[in-house]
Amino acid sequence: MTKVDRRIVKSKEAIKKAVLELMLEKTFDRITIKDIADRANVSRRTIYLHYVDKYNLLEQLIENHINELKLLCDSEDLSFKDANVLWFEYFEENFMFFSTMLASDGATTFRNRFLEFVIQEANKQNITNRKNQSINQEVFVQFLGAASVGLVEWWIRNDIPQSPQQMANQLEIYLDSFCNHTHK
Repeated sequence: MTKVDRRIVKSKEAIKKAVLELMLEKTFDRITIKDIADRANVSRRTIYLHYVDKYNLLEQLIENHINELKLLCDSEDLSFKDANVLWFEYFEENFMFFSTMLASDGATTFRNRFLEFVIQEANKQNITNRKNQSINQEVFVQFLGAASVGLVEWWIRNDIPQSPQQMANQLEIYLDSFCNHTHK
């Protein structure tokens, strides 16, 4: 079993927190490694020990959260609604990260990666097969991805006005309504 060096964990957490705080204050392009080091109270060398550059740091931050969402999806055989409850709980628990990503210029990078992930997960579920057969799976998955990302953005930017359970319920109602709708 590998022993975890608490100093490394503490430094990495301070670096992540610093970059998120700085992204709320100025554009990502204007943030320097020195800014991050000063805010995190670590040396620039420490940052470069863990990250190639600030873009690699941002990419790793995003990928860590996407990977956590994947683990939630793969952890159990959950219904669509139960999986969404877990997702919204995760968004709520990691509010600082998601609110920063959606309120800063890092939003484009995060939004694109998150959308790609939601589409991949929706494709795995093949949601339209159990609903309205006239719905094109590819078009629907794009719609669902964009709608889900937009809904998360709205929820985070409005300081979580509803519980994760309420959001999952709403998403399921919208999905059922959309998929069960037939043209007359």
